[in-house]
Amino acid sequence: MPSVGLDLVEIGRVQKAMKRSRFCRKILGGEEYRQLEKRGFPPQSVAASFSAKEAFSKAIGTGVRGFSLADVELLRQENGKPYLRLQERAKTTAEKAGFTVFSVSVTHTREYAAVVVLAYEG
Repeated sequence: MPSVGLDLVEIGRVQKAMKRSRFCRKILGGEEYRQLEKRGFPPQSVAASFSAKEAFSKAIGTGVRGFSLADVELLRQENGKPYLRLQERAKTTAEKAGFTVFSVSVTHTREYAAVVVLAYEG
């Protein structure tokens, strides 16, 4: 049975957190960091990445346990469609919860970023 995770984050709060030197390094995975760095770390995109990690943790029903935020990367296909790439610890945690396939939808305004993650059994 599919499971859904939804997260909404205030972009302003993320923007404040970004002033701390390690924030982006702590929450972003390697490729995710490189993609956002090329674009100058737009706050709405960093907020969407943070929100995706939270939505993922809600969809699998574990919260952020057994993996770090950086283990879940919000990336984009060439056509702009978002997808999640899981590093080993996040992948293992999701598999233990019974989920192996994920769909993600991202939106934002000037003030908020929201992400929905659908988790499916493989």
